[in-house]
Amino acid sequence: MKTSWRSASLVASAAAVLALTTACGQDSPPAASQNVGATAAPGDYGSIGSGAGNGVAGNASGQPAAPSPSSPSNPAGKLSVATAEEVGKVVTDSLGLTLYRFDQDTDQPPKSNCDGDCAKTWPPVPADDAEAGEGIDKSLLGSVTRADGTKQLTVAGWPAYRYAKDVNAGDVKGQGVGGKWYALAPDGKKAQGGGAGGEGTEALPGLSTRNDPKLGEIVIDKNGMTVYRFMKDSQWPMKTACTGDCLEKWPVVAPVDEKDTKGIDLQGSTPNRGYVVFDRPDGIKQQTIDCIPIYTFAGDKKAGDTNGQGVGGTWYAIRPDGKPVGASEK
Repeated sequence: MKTSWRSASLVASAAAVLALTTACGQDSPPAASQNVGATAAPGDYGSIGSGAGNGVAGNASGQPAAPSPSSPSNPAGKLSVATAEEVGKVVTDSLGLTLYRFDQDTDQPPKSNCDGDCAKTWPPVPADDAEAGEGIDKSLLGSVTRADGTKQLTVAGWPAYRYAKDVNAGDVKGQGVGGKWYALAPDGKKAQGGGAGGEGTEALPGLSTRNDPKLGEIVIDKNGMTVYRFMKDSQWPMKTACTGDCLEKWPVVAPVDEKDTKGIDLQGSTPNRGYVVFDRPDGIKQQTIDCIPIYTFAGDKKAGDTNGQGVGGTWYAIRPDGKPVGASEK
């Protein structure tokens, strides 16, 4: 009896689709014309709140404005240490602008995961002319080659960024944004204080819960930031309606180890129903709870904030079983 590798591959693929379908609570597979990664029309993203803008708009004469102080075309120059109120000691460039690190980057080996639109909001700091000033350990400075071939400054292995809304020396508007961006301390760690998840706070699991005085038991991430769901997303087939600019305001929760949780129902009523990682159509991997994509909110500046609750009538904090807080499932 001869069985071609092609036939065996088709059988294996069909089994994999059936397994994912069962895991997400669907009794039968979706029609062949359905696209699991389809994107719904974006909208109702909410407001991050007050900001200074990105400094790149045209001026009244119609001529392009001067580059923002945080522009990647501006050299880093001599780095120094400044003390920011409620944040502590932070690394600044030669213009006095605060430098930041991104939780989704890695330091060993150094790697930047902020490209495209992300890099417009968080311009990478050039490495070429950076030098250690007072308070900076020269041995901690290095560089990493980005996807576009440019060299980005690293501090203790962490890629360094500026924030587009920091326009004046001493601004730290990027501290705690999305629960993933933090000012760089001189040793490369997150600057202490002034935002959720800074060094010195008690370590939390990747996902856990807390009892909010108004919302009850809700899910939080490793930085203590409230986790939300978008009512325009769909559970099955898993689809996201939050793409592009929406992700600047509602960053996805990156995949967490199933064991790195506390009080979260990652199993659901069906075995493995809860622990599914969503491969989004934009290539980003996103954690789900009960097959529901989950996010944080850039408008939440510190642990305990719930500024995203009810935004647009479509964004709600999520319970450990995947249910939205204060909204009926649609």
